[in-house]
Amino acid sequence: MADKLKIKLSIADRVYPLTIDPAQEEGLRKAAKDIEAMVKQFEQNYAVRDKQDVLAMCALQFASKVTQKTINEDSLSEETAARLEKLALLLDETLT
Repeated sequence: MADKLKIKLSIADRVYPLTIDPAQEEGLRKAAKDIEAMVKQFEQNYAVRDKQDVLAMCALQFASKVTQKTINEDSLSEETAARLEKLALLLDETLT
């Protein structure tokens, strides 16, 4: 456990103590900062009574970004595969 790092992250007015690998620190701190910014944005733009509602909307927004990125990458992979297949057919026709 000597290679672990103890940090505290503040999210939505709560402090979360974590024990992490040092390589994770930058990403976790940036993620916490992004969540805090999004929480402020939701609180300013919408009538929100409960932090849980704000955090649920943050989770939905982050999850939708990840999901959309996966969809876009899958679409790109399919397009690339189709192009490679066409190139392979052209090469086969040219070589035979």
